Amino acid sequence: MADFERDLLFLLHDVARLLRVDADKRARAHGMTRAQWGILIWLERQPGISQKELAELLEVEPITVARLVDRLEGRGMVERRPDPRDRRIWRLHLSRPAHLALREINLQRSEMAEMVTNGIDENSQTIMIEALVRMKATLTRDSHPARRAVEPSQPGTGQGPRRQTAPRRPEAREVV
Repeated sequence: MADFERDLLFLLHDVARLLRVDADKRARAHGMTRAQWGILIWLERQPGISQKELAELLEVEPITVARLVDRLEGRGMVERRPDPRDRRIWRLHLSRPAHLALREINLQRSEMAEMVTNGIDENSQTIMIEALVRMKATLTRDSHPARRAVEPSQPGTGQGPRRQTAPRRPEAREVV
């Protein structure tokens, strides 16, 4: 029988779930949702991104992003601006109230990071981060075959063309 308390996949899942629950509570305490926090964080990192591009980053349907942006726009935190080259596209930008909210979000994220790493030395944290980055890169490469480019055959290996991952942004899907 497996020791589930030390099973890597169960631990990754449980830690991620517990972080989501904590972030949900923190966001609710400020009258927002974790999804809204995520949108504000992405817009801070990539101002002027389109709703479609944001939906792709978040791996959700564009209508989901549209509804979340509607709510944030209603609160005066996000504004939609027409794309100068394509009038069908709306570019998303943060307004002043969003920057104030982002200060609180970043404070909450710092508190969460401190809480989750309490008692873990800096060297262990660095090793853990590097391992997670490598896992993410492997999963991203393996789950997105359309993003791969064909690489020439390796001479003398008897193997045909090898596939190679196209460069990808290092940002995480969920940032909170």
